[in-house]
Amino acid sequence: MAKTQKTTDAVRIVHQRYIGDSRKRRESLQRERENITIAEQVYNLRTQANMSQKKLAELVGTTQSAISRLEDADYDGHSLTMLRKIAAVLNQRVEVRFVPDDSPYARI
Repeated sequence: MAKTQKTTDAVRIVHQRYIGDSRKRRESLQRERENITIAEQVYNLRTQANMSQKKLAELVGTTQSAISRLEDADYDGHSLTMLRKIAAVLNQRVEVRFVPDDSPYARI
């Protein structure tokens, strides 16, 4: 029987308890992290531009509620087309990269 190493790291404990060795749960966690990052970036860029959701929506050609959804961390329907439109209005560009998953909890 393998001896388990004790830890007091709360994040590690929660991760071990709820994610563990489940590939499906690790992938779900990664998707949630990505959604949070996108939502934060859209919100931060919009507010840095001193723009309301309604004004951004008008410039992009969508509704205020669509912008609100994009700024919601629970939203997972991001379209590259919409993100490009938002980026263009805010003088940004969208960059998509594939990177190795080397997070400390990726393989736990």
